[in-house]
Amino acid sequence: MAKVRRKPTGVRRSAAARNRSQKAHAARKHTSGLLDRVMAALPFSEEQWHRFFLTVIVAAGLGIAWTIASFAGVPELARTELAKSASRSGFEVSRVQVSGVERMNEQLVYERVLAEQDRPMPLVDLAQVRERLLELPWVADARVSRQLPDTLKINIVERVPHAVLRKPDRLMLIDPQGHELEPVSAKEAEGKLLIEGPGAARQVQELGRLLDAAPALKPQIASAEWVGNRRWNLTFNSGQLLALPEGDLGAPALVKFAQLDGMHRLIGGKPIAIDMRVPDRAYLRCDDGPCPKQMSLNGRSD
Repeated sequence: MAKVRRKPTGVRRSAAARNRSQKAHAARKHTSGLLDRVMAALPFSEEQWHRFFLTVIVAAGLGIAWTIASFAGVPELARTELAKSASRSGFEVSRVQVSGVERMNEQLVYERVLAEQDRPMPLVDLAQVRERLLELPWVADARVSRQLPDTLKINIVERVPHAVLRKPDRLMLIDPQGHELEPVSAKEAEGKLLIEGPGAARQVQELGRLLDAAPALKPQIASAEWVGNRRWNLTFNSGQLLALPEGDLGAPALVKFAQLDGMHRLIGGKPIAIDMRVPDRAYLRCDDGPCPKQMSLNGRSD
C-alpha cells in the first residue's frame, strides 16, 4: 500500500509566519499600551470609567427598547388609555367658552370646535383647533386653551373692517390689508370707503399709506379707483374727482392738493374735477369745460 508523505513546512515559510505573529502581537501591545496611557492621562478613576461605560450601555438598551415599542404602538396605546381614564374622571370637553367676538357670527366659531365635544381633554389638539379657527375670514388670531376639568377656552382677535371692495358681482367688506371679510349690501356699504378698479384689491395697503399722507382729507373721500394698474382717482363726498399721478408722485400731489384746498376751498367749489398728473400744475374742470382759471402748485392762479 502506497504511503503519502507530507512535505515538511519550509524554513522560510515558518519564519515568515512567526514574523507576522510577532508583528501582530507587538501592534496589539502598542495599541493597548497607548489606550492605557490615554485613559490614565484623563482625570477619571477606573471606577468612574466603569460607570460611564455602564451608563452608555444602559442608555443604548433603553433607546433600542423605546424604538421597538414605538414601532409597536405602545406609547400611543398608553396615551389613549390615559385619556380614557381622564374622561371617565370628568376631564372631557363639555363646554366651549368664546370671547373677543364683536362683529363676526359667533356660531361660526362653535362650528369649528364642534368636533371636540365630549373628547377627553388630553386628546384635544390645541394647535389644530387654532388652525381651523384661522381659516375663518374674520379671524386675525385665535388663542385656544384648556380650563380643567371640562372647558375649552377660545379668545378671538377679529380683523378690523376698513373699506368696501367693489367686485364684478358683489360688494365685499375688507380690512386694511385687503383681506375679504364678508359680502355686504349697498345699504350696508353706505358711509364706508369704496375701492374699485381691476387689481385694486392688491393695492389696499398702498392706498392706506397714500391717504395717510393727507389725513385731513380722509373723512371727505368717498371712493378710490385704481386706474390702469398704476395710479388712483379719488372721489370726494361732494362728487368731485381728483386725478393723482402714478407711483411715488401720488402722495406729494395729494399733500399739495390739501394745501390748495386750504387756500382756495376747492372741495365743494365750482370745479368738478382736478387733474394733478402734470408736475407743478393743477388743471381744473368745471361743468361747462375748463375752469376760467387754472392753478399752479405754488398756489398762484393763471
